[in-house]
Amino acid sequence: MKALPVALLIGAMSAAPLAMAKELSAVASFTVLADIVKNVGGEHVQVKSLVGPNGDPHTFEPTPQDSQALAQADVVFVSGLGMEGWMDRLVTASGYKGKVNVASAGIDTRSMEEEGKRITDPHAWNSMHNGARYATNVMNALIAADPQDAAYFRQRGSAYIAQLNQLDSWAEKTFAAIPQAKRKVLTSHDAFGYFGQRYHVTFLAPQGFSTESEASAGDMASLINQLKAEKIKTYFIENQTDPRLVKQIATETGAEPGGELYPEALSAADGPAASYVDAFRHNVTAIANSMK
Repeated sequence: MKALPVALLIGAMSAAPLAMAKELSAVASFTVLADIVKNVGGEHVQVKSLVGPNGDPHTFEPTPQDSQALAQADVVFVSGLGMEGWMDRLVTASGYKGKVNVASAGIDTRSMEEEGKRITDPHAWNSMHNGARYATNVMNALIAADPQDAAYFRQRGSAYIAQLNQLDSWAEKTFAAIPQAKRKVLTSHDAFGYFGQRYHVTFLAPQGFSTESEASAGDMASLINQLKAEKIKTYFIENQTDPRLVKQIATETGAEPGGELYPEALSAADGPAASYVDAFRHNVTAIANSMK
């Protein structure tokens, strides 16, 4: 048999791995969601988060670079439920024509009256039961975008979802061991509604679902009276919000600082909440410790 030229042999050997190593370009709206996509997508997905670490997804203002990243994306993820009010404009400006995958699809939502309107709470991922739903929706979207690597996404996605479900059970047991009367805390804004609903914790906050909402003098006075009446002794600041308002209320009520929580943004890579799993563990541990 006639030997193949060396150049042809090298080309044949290198072509196969190149064909197999498909990598999707994914854009996610904020760090928590981007981390879920990374955990499910693994080496087959390159993920960019539009809102960076410690960034506020409510007040985020996209740049031309964000529009460019979206234009070049194979797959795009948002949390939905009204959190990313800036996303529709960004998608239009970028010219992205693909599907915008809503990670919160299928979740039982909660809502409240805010400034005379009925508003859906967008912070669904703070319940780890919902986090598993996010991961499932992400896994299905990646399989649809890259069917060739479906088995890989299913394997990684299933293992990650199992980890999130274990964390959900751990959180339930952690708070079940604390008397209900002690399960009350003060935070900067109303980002822990789904967390509170799932793990039976009462959260009070001067601001509503969005960090852009403003508390009136009357709201502040009634909140201070409620905190005193319910003897709530601990307050938390949030990594992505201005802490001055909650500190002012704490001074009025005598509440002590319980530390920093990460409800909407992960920390930098060297911080205590560099991943969604780390952030949830940190939040549960800090909140539970403040009640003991």
